[in-house]
Amino acid sequence: MSAAPPPRPPNRPKPAAPPSAAAPTVGAGQAVPRPALAKPSAGQPVVGNPAAVAAKPAATKPAATKPAATKPAATKPAATKPAASAVGGKPKAARAAVTPTNGARANPGKPAQNRPLAKAVNPNVAPSNTQVAGSAAARPGQPKRPLASPPERSPPAARAAVASAPPSDWRKRLDRYWRLIRADRPIGWLLLLWPTWWGLWLAAEGIPPWNLLLIFSAGVWLMRSAGCVINDYADRWLDPHVERTKGRPLATGEVGPREALALFAVLALAAFGLVLLTNTLTIQLSVVGVILAASYPYLKRHTWFPQVYLGLAFGWSIPMAFAAVQNEVPPLAWLLFAANVLWSTGYDTWYAMVDRDDDIRMSAKSTAILFGDMDLAAQAAIYLAFFAGLLMIGDRVGLPWPYHVAVGAAAVQVGWQFWVARRRQREACFRAFLSNNWTGLLIFAGIAAALWLKAAGTNV
Repeated sequence: MSAAPPPRPPNRPKPAAPPSAAAPTVGAGQAVPRPALAKPSAGQPVVGNPAAVAAKPAATKPAATKPAATKPAATKPAATKPAASAVGGKPKAARAAVTPTNGARANPGKPAQNRPLAKAVNPNVAPSNTQVAGSAAARPGQPKRPLASPPERSPPAARAAVASAPPSDWRKRLDRYWRLIRADRPIGWLLLLWPTWWGLWLAAEGIPPWNLLLIFSAGVWLMRSAGCVINDYADRWLDPHVERTKGRPLATGEVGPREALALFAVLALAAFGLVLLTNTLTIQLSVVGVILAASYPYLKRHTWFPQVYLGLAFGWSIPMAFAAVQNEVPPLAWLLFAANVLWSTGYDTWYAMVDRDDDIRMSAKSTAILFGDMDLAAQAAIYLAFFAGLLMIGDRVGLPWPYHVAVGAAAVQVGWQFWVARRRQREACFRAFLSNNWTGLLIFAGIAAALWLKAAGTNV
């Protein structure tokens, strides 16, 4: 008796035949038998578990399955997403819809061509520096500021407004030049004027011709101003580090070096124009005077005697005065010139003692640094030689007693300078320097009074 086959489980389906090349593809919603989990051969479609199909990466689905139109750009402000993520992650067609060719923002209701090309702004692209500076849209909440048009395209009224600066600007510039030439501090002009008048009165043996008096007085002011300008130009490396000079226009940058040179040229040419009204000998001597005035400031770097050189520059008006009046330069003129060199060296040494500490720190040179602790003794010798020269001049010309009284009063006044500056303090040395104005005035008064008295006695 043969054995009967075992019974088949009631719920177990029949094994499916392997799919052939002509079999249809099994969809996701159909029942898939377990044997289908085996790896299919090449060329067969993938048939498997619905969960396994759903677990596949999203990259297997093309991006076109989710159209860009399902989420329009207008429903969400473009500023909430960076430009790279809003545009770069979408297909080419979507990018074209968001960023039109004319740069305008996409609007479903209005075509991009309705907005002008020049005023279109793409909110998905960060503005450049030029757009931020020139466009009101780049800075919300601020009023629009129109860009300045080129001068050649501006209307005539605008060009006239630019050309005519406010009066305050011109006044400020003139004030800088005024302080640069030290017109607000006339002490330098007076110290140069007194020896010039000494020479004019002694050359004319009384009151000089009025035209020469005006020419030399104005020329002294112009050349002293030019000397201040070229001095500050040469010392612009030093003045910012000196307590007394750090506020000068060139040291602070209020006036540029080129402006200073141009101003020096204008002042020197104006002074030379005045000299052209005199004789040939005076004109020739004026060339030497300009060279002395222009080269004096540079001696602070190369020699210990810039104060002596200043005396040469300040006293050169004396031989020029004799040349203008007498058409020659006699020995008396050179004697007076030498006395003035001594006097200028003395009062400019007081001036250098004010800045001695700063000059030492900046490696500048002066007689105040050279004399050191012997500065008062050296000053006494210089002033004694100066007064000896004045007495020699009085004897040579035969000046009566008013001159000798004036020289004695000037000597007393110089003695007061030594008393004030005996402790070598900055303010005291500066006071001693300023008081030399009275020294020059006393000597001039003595010369003028003595010559007037001499002329009156001769007439009698």
